[in-house]
Amino acid sequence: MDTTKHDINTLFAQLGLPNSNEQIDAFIASHELEDTTLLQEASFWDEAQQHFLAESLAQDGDWSEVIDELDVRIRQSK
Repeated sequence: MDTTKHDINTLFAQLGLPNSNEQIDAFIASHELEDTTLLQEASFWDEAQQHFLAESLAQDGDWSEVIDELDVRIRQSK
């Protein structure tokens, strides 16, 4: 049974990125997405990160809500 807490900090750790609140805010502030670009297809992800995001969204599993939160936060940072 997976007891991992699925929040934005844990998502960033899962993606291999710095995951303190300040580091996450800095990442979000420094990245933009075009309206037509899906989050998982953004050029700032490496291949493994893109695969994890796409697979997690396709499965509509535990990570989906947190990934959606990240998507909204990046798009609102414009």
